[in-house]
Amino acid sequence: MHKILTIVGARPQFIKAAAISHVIKEKYTNRISEDILHTGQHYDNNMSGQFFTELDIPLPKYNLGVGSGSHGAQTAIMLKGIEDILLSKHYDGVLVYGDTNSTLAGALAASKLHIPVYHVEAGLRSFNRNMPEEINRIVTDHVSSLLFAPTQTAMQNLWNEGFKGNNVVFSGDVMYDNVLHYSSLSPFTSHLSPFILATVHRDFNTDHPERLNNILSALNTIAEHYNTKVLFPVHPRTKKQLDTFNLHLSPFTFHLVEPLSYLETLAALQKSRLVLTDSGGLQKEAYFCRKGCVVLRPETEWEELVEDGAALLADADKEKILKATEALIDKKIEPSHHFGDGNAAEIIVEKIVNRQKDFAV
Repeated sequence: MHKILTIVGARPQFIKAAAISHVIKEKYTNRISEDILHTGQHYDNNMSGQFFTELDIPLPKYNLGVGSGSHGAQTAIMLKGIEDILLSKHYDGVLVYGDTNSTLAGALAASKLHIPVYHVEAGLRSFNRNMPEEINRIVTDHVSSLLFAPTQTAMQNLWNEGFKGNNVVFSGDVMYDNVLHYSSLSPFTSHLSPFILATVHRDFNTDHPERLNNILSALNTIAEHYNTKVLFPVHPRTKKQLDTFNLHLSPFTFHLVEPLSYLETLAALQKSRLVLTDSGGLQKEAYFCRKGCVVLRPETEWEELVEDGAALLADADKEKILKATEALIDKKIEPSHHFGDGNAAEIIVEKIVNRQKDFAV
């Protein structure tokens, strides 16, 4: 029996972990066992707790309760907590997702104890090292034993950095697996019709009043021009900064709601006319749901979406946001197979359980 510790801490990781946990439960219970460690990086129920219930993920065996803090302090506390657990219990591997501080801490703690690290969503690069996530991705990839790339672009990034051999695997994207599985299950309803879905949460947008105001001003103009409302799930950081900068959102334009659950997000995407976001995960979910996406960043790690004309980079530039909106609103997107065929989780689990056949542990 191959025993793994799955480390999660933020909303996107709960969603990705659901796909893996379901495959283990359905097909591999006699070959692999999984314990889940929740770092507590996201601790609000709307950002964390509800996902375990909604997506039927096994409850965490461990919860570090780290909470918010600076990148260094948060990562250090996680590193110590994860190391203590790995020293006290035997695990054959540690599974990490994406590019958060939880990902980095899990990868570092395991690798220093010579425990194999399995990185889901490896090889992503924005080529912007001012983003903390970019540093987390690069470091995690370089200490991992198995790297699961969601796209061929991610594979090429890894090859360009010198990775080679059968420890680098094109798996496809587990988030595509989830969209196929969960799309028909959402309970979300809204009296808004039609609407634009917008989210802003990254610190380089929320913590700079000029950038945040530019984005909100663009959304106001879009709502007026297209006679539509903006459904705006408000991240805790964004809510705090709106108050700090004394930025008021008109109820005639913005329909403010708490962060949506995963199933609610899928339903909102399906009913929306367009998505504007600085979230990496929501860019892909929009694509899978055949919606155009205006990216409120100067670059994206999901280059395929831009190449397909499904997403446009607008940063926090009001004029670029308006032009991108004009190009994409109500556009029907036709996804290609950049992200695999919807069986990424099974490819990943099969590779993990067969690892000892391929590698010297």
